Amino acid sequence: MAKSNEMENHTINLIGTGTIIEGNIVSNGDIRIDGNLKGNLTTKGKVIIGDTGKVSGEVNCKNFEVEGSVDGKVIVAELLSLRAKSKILGDIITSKLAIEPGAVFTGKCDMSGSNATLNVAKPSESK
Repeated sequence: MAKSNEMENHTINLIGTGTIIEGNIVSNGDIRIDGNLKGNLTTKGKVIIGDTGKVSGEVNCKNFEVEGSVDGKVIVAELLSLRAKSKILGDIITSKLAIEPGAVFTGKCDMSGSNATLNVAKPSESK
């Protein structure tokens, strides 16, 4: 059995309601956004955008569940779930896509799987 040099990170990062962050976020853990992010988000974990959450920028992650809104490109290595009140304005690249009735999506969708790669820089490499 092969061992991974990288340990799995089960940390959950929370951006609460009323919080506004301007800038890029790079993480290895899961992230929940109920506030506002104006910048790109890259993580090896799962991202959840709550119903009050909004992201203006590119999202690149392993799994993504959207209840709020995203204005930008979305790249998901595994599963992208769009809940009934979600709104995405931008292109999507993912392996699997689940859309509930009522969700709004405007853009192109690529589900070939070959382009849905997870590019996560180490925090010391981000600019």
